[in-house]
Amino acid sequence: MCGITGIFDTSGANEISRELLHRMNETQFHRGPDEGGLHLEPGLGLGHRRLSIIDLSTGQQPLCNEDGSVVVVFNGEIYNFQQLVPELEALGHVFRTHSDTEVIVHAWEAWGEACVARFRGMFAFALWDRKQETLFVVRDRFGVKPLYYAFLDSGEFIFGSELKSLMAHPRLARDIDPLAVEEYFAYGYVPEPRTIFKRAYKLPPGFTLTLKRGQARALPSQYWDMPFTPVAVKDEAGAMDELVERMKESVRLRMIADVPLGAFLSGGVDSSAVVAMMAAQSAAPVNTCSIGFDDPAFNEIEFAQQVDDRYRTRHHVETVAADDFSLVGRLAQVYDEPYADSSALPTYRVCELARKHVKVALSGDGGDEHFAGYRRYRWFRYEERMRAAMPLALRRPLFGTLGRLYPKADWAPRVLRAKTTFEALARDTVEGYFHGVSLLSDAQRRQLFAPSFKRELQGYQAVEVLRRHAAVAPTDDPLSLVQYLDMKTYLVGDILTKVDRASMAHALEVREPLLDHELMGWVSGLPTDLKLRGTEGKYLLKRRWSRICRATCCTAGKWDSRCRWPPGSAARWPPPSAAWCWASGWPAAACSTRIFCARRSRPINPAVAIIR
Repeated sequence: MCGITGIFDTSGANEISRELLHRMNETQFHRGPDEGGLHLEPGLGLGHRRLSIIDLSTGQQPLCNEDGSVVVVFNGEIYNFQQLVPELEALGHVFRTHSDTEVIVHAWEAWGEACVARFRGMFAFALWDRKQETLFVVRDRFGVKPLYYAFLDSGEFIFGSELKSLMAHPRLARDIDPLAVEEYFAYGYVPEPRTIFKRAYKLPPGFTLTLKRGQARALPSQYWDMPFTPVAVKDEAGAMDELVERMKESVRLRMIADVPLGAFLSGGVDSSAVVAMMAAQSAAPVNTCSIGFDDPAFNEIEFAQQVDDRYRTRHHVETVAADDFSLVGRLAQVYDEPYADSSALPTYRVCELARKHVKVALSGDGGDEHFAGYRRYRWFRYEERMRAAMPLALRRPLFGTLGRLYPKADWAPRVLRAKTTFEALARDTVEGYFHGVSLLSDAQRRQLFAPSFKRELQGYQAVEVLRRHAAVAPTDDPLSLVQYLDMKTYLVGDILTKVDRASMAHALEVREPLLDHELMGWVSGLPTDLKLRGTEGKYLLKRRWSRICRATCCTAGKWDSRCRWPPGSAARWPPPSAAWCWASGWPAAACSTRIFCARRSRPINPAVAIIR
């Protein structure tokens, strides 16, 4: 993994400041401390920070083709590059390195924009073709690798792996986007394509952006989406066997590295399955890393230890305090914009631990979204059956009234929290799911925002993020629909953002075998009862896994990795709003993790208008 950045003059060939480009590049030094490089020519500047993983002696970036007319800066890995090299050599291309980066420039020459469909991996890159005066910007299918960009009033297009790279440019306007604030308080992060700034954006997963000098500003174009094409399944056993073979291949591709490699091991079925696949394909013991907590109620180390014992891994464990808040100020600098998932704390710690032993770590991220592992999917399916039995015109007044009258009982077991269920049943499918996943309800957000801020919103509501994705979803199955919504929002905006920032803060590359697009394209087409059967999520994965491992991690309940915030603890750490103030120049950046944490430890007084 690496960090990339760049400046492109869309209207002419004005000189690009080397000093400015260097400054933008160095803001991402942590992403690639091994090497750095710049490429400048009239109207274009590309920067790269390298974390050397493959072809350590060559493969420096920016990297050019044979005559220097095509140049690329690339963050990520192309796992099938070894299969593409002979195909490109047969077309007459000459390779000077053994890196996957060089495949990109020759693939562009051979196949143009369609080259991205040939790549299997995680990637974000920007490629410049001087002959065509074209800048081609790409983000991988699931959004494992980030890509931020902005169009400036000067006619310049700037981009970077992190928002801080764009913020180093003095012409980037830092006006806060009120719609992004509304979305943040609903989701706990700012979903794609917005950022906290009005003029800066994230390139959505599975999209490209093609800019031609002198032509009108282009819009991102989608090159891939989850297919949800039905898969013919003869029987359950056959589906299990094919799943294992596909997972083995995905893991094998992600074990290609010229540096020490290991895995995160939480004790859950996803990471345990990945470790098992690695152990079966490795001659040496697999390096595994786990974080435990000093509170036994939240500690899963015993499950990770069972997997370690079975596969004889080289296991590394550290224990952190359940109220480990010392990182909060540091994390504000890592994330650049408001982010409210407190599991960022243990994720940062496990990446810190892993980097002491390896330079690449495999993870189990993506399993819950694709195999329907979240408990909310089970509750959604119950609610959806009730919605199907009664038209919305009857449900809205009936359950809306019950929801208003029934007392709120967040402390009680889910089956007794009827208020939330009644409120969800009074809504349509998308609005009901949004109600279940949002951190603050519509009513709480309305009470939280000042009148002047509400006027800026002009009636906009965060549920529109889900409605936009639902409108183009390639499936009409209710369970598949909400899985799709999570893939487009929670997976990329929360989970993958968290892992990328935490790992890159330590110059650690994390690879996700369960986010292989060929594997997950196949999984998306499986019958839903092989994912969620009765009350059992990840049904097929757990069934097959029990035959391989027999570890109790398959049946153990997975606890919520978000940190618990004991009453009064918020006063013991400085509010991150100060760091976001520094980052954004916006005094109202108090829309911070502190709001989220307060919600988990004590009731919020939403009458306090934080946004002014």
